[in-house]
Amino acid sequence: MHPEPKSSASEESQVSNPPRRHFTRQRRLLTDSARRNMGQAASLHLTKLQQRLPTNARIGLYYDGFGELPTQPLLDWCQRLGYLPYLPVVGSLGRDSNGSDDKHLRFVPVYHSKLINLPTRIHQLGMKQNHSRALLWVSELDVIICPLVAVDLNGNRMGMGGGFYDTTLGQSYRSGAKKPLKIGWCYDFQVVEQLARQPWDVPLDGLITPSGIRWF
Repeated sequence: MHPEPKSSASEESQVSNPPRRHFTRQRRLLTDSARRNMGQAASLHLTKLQQRLPTNARIGLYYDGFGELPTQPLLDWCQRLGYLPYLPVVGSLGRDSNGSDDKHLRFVPVYHSKLINLPTRIHQLGMKQNHSRALLWVSELDVIICPLVAVDLNGNRMGMGGGFYDTTLGQSYRSGAKKPLKIGWCYDFQVVEQLARQPWDVPLDGLITPSGIRWF
């Protein structure tokens, strides 16, 4: 898969994003068997990602709690190759001046072989979280696998709207830091031609779907 030419700022400003429910509805319609099969198909392309990783790479994962492409194959891949998997934690830095959770994610190590077996608590936003005192900053990760609702052919990502990943990755992106490598992981139907991009959005470096891997 090869990236298409970048769009101009004026063209991007005229783009109207499809509603998130368009994609989340399609995810909910998938059977567990279909999700597992597509997750395994996507995992076959991870060999092209590992070519860019150091030994004992630290990999940020996430729970697929909302019908996303299953992330268990990512954990299996980490454990098979000796990579160190981590999961995001919301609110570890307390609350901001508005009384909401600080949006900077930190990451806890995964010590189980199955995500379903991890002791978790449900955050008020609905996602599962595993808590630990051994928290990493995102700059300590080599790769971060980013959840998404949709992504376009230039690597622009539509998240769930909370801004956690854009806030967490914003400083390293603006500084030109080479890590963490930002990788999307999703179904093929979540890939669209073009999305509107906001000044605070952080684009992906690569994307893995059941049909292949794409670099931006």
